[in-house]
Amino acid sequence: MRVLWKILVVLLGAGLLLLGCETNPERPNIPPETTIANIPPDSSTVFALVTLHWDGGDDDGYIAEYEYRYTTYFLNPADSTVTGVDSTEWDNTKLTSLTLPFNSADSVNYQVFEVRSVDDRGDVDPTPAEKHFFTRSTVPPQATIEIPENNQQFFVIDEVTDWWQGVPLTYTGEDVDGEIEEFGWIVDQGDTTWTQDTTLYIPPDKFSGQLAGMHTIEVIAVDNTNIISSVAAEVSVELVRPTFLNTQNEILIIDETNDSQLPQDVKGNKSNAEVDSVVDAFYRNMFGQSVDEWDYDANGGAPSRDILGQYNLVIWHGDDRPTTGQHDLPNHTALFRDYMNVGGDFVMSGWRILRAFSDDFPAVFEEGSFVRDYLHIVNASETASFDPTTGQADFTGAIGVGDQFSDVRVDSNKVITSFPFYGKLGQINLMLRQGEDAGFAKYIYSYDGNTPEYRRQPCGLRYYGTSFNAIVLGFPMFFIMEDDAIVMGEEILSSLGYTKN
Repeated sequence: MRVLWKILVVLLGAGLLLLGCETNPERPNIPPETTIANIPPDSSTVFALVTLHWDGGDDDGYIAEYEYRYTTYFLNPADSTVTGVDSTEWDNTKLTSLTLPFNSADSVNYQVFEVRSVDDRGDVDPTPAEKHFFTRSTVPPQATIEIPENNQQFFVIDEVTDWWQGVPLTYTGEDVDGEIEEFGWIVDQGDTTWTQDTTLYIPPDKFSGQLAGMHTIEVIAVDNTNIISSVAAEVSVELVRPTFLNTQNEILIIDETNDSQLPQDVKGNKSNAEVDSVVDAFYRNMFGQSVDEWDYDANGGAPSRDILGQYNLVIWHGDDRPTTGQHDLPNHTALFRDYMNVGGDFVMSGWRILRAFSDDFPAVFEEGSFVRDYLHIVNASETASFDPTTGQADFTGAIGVGDQFSDVRVDSNKVITSFPFYGKLGQINLMLRQGEDAGFAKYIYSYDGNTPEYRRQPCGLRYYGTSFNAIVLGFPMFFIMEDDAIVMGEEILSSLGYTKN
């Protein structure tokens, strides 16, 4: 009987429990609510970049995040009819305020912004808060390409190296009613590369088709309202693959000598054409009869990359002593930077040749300059026209430094035998210090003369590099005695890995 009673008590308790479950079901989740601040006021007209504020509440939980979107109705300003619609997808945020760029491509843009709260159970506000306003049309940003110029030539090779980084590209932009956020550059109508950089190099793998030849470069910009340039800035470039990469011992001599300004002892009664022939013959004897020659004045300036790219070595000389103006080589440093970056070797000599690179002598050449970065000369000076104690020029020749280079003497028959030269040279460029980072730059000639402050000062330098080699002489080679010059030419070629043909 006691056992039966216990069973009845248990059954009664279970029944009451079941009854209680049926009479007290779990309460359903109440959706959250959303409110939006009246900023900007409804129906106002504002700039396309709009800051909006909202808030949310949930009586039986908490707000986990918000979802927002907007729809743009493009209106005809004449009668306010809708000419087009653009909608964004729902996006989520945990913030209660955002600054958003609204699509404002047309002259009148009606914007409907919606935001809804999402509670901790994932339920969303079934009636999103809305903000209605108008935005003015925004002016697309404009990009301008500064480098390269249209149809400009550049040397190109298959791979980026420590010297050749690619084709340079520099641009700028303007947005009259906002700010530019990013630029995009496109090569040969390919994919857009977005960046905030305004100076860069385009690597060779970005160009489509044959690397050598014509290519197009475009630049666009996007502003802080997500408006992209309606018209891209565009240039065409011609890429030149140097053929000297597949040859060896091809040498070009560029003659920048102004024959009319050579000393009278050289000119005599000869015409400028006859003097030019004498100078050309001298250099062929120095460097070989098979070298090619380029007359700077007769050809209207420096050779193009198509021509320059055929030669492993370029020898530039300007043997006249400029009395007005300077030698013209500094006007072509971009050309020779490009040439040397892809592996071309370079020899430079002349009368006051380094003086042409600076308006202030003695000169200190800064990093980034052609003389500092490519010739590895930091400081340069120039000797006087003549020794004031003797009234005569002083340079009698150059002393070879090391075993590779022999001494050379000035040919007094080529120099005015009266004041101030008396068969010697003045205004010789001295290289007082080579580049600190140029561990492979060595002096190869030093000054020979009677003036103590000049004697043994370096006036010739050779640089061995990972991409190119270079030699700089601070005196004009044409005024060296021809027998010595022939030896000097052979030694210069040999030191750079060339042979005389």
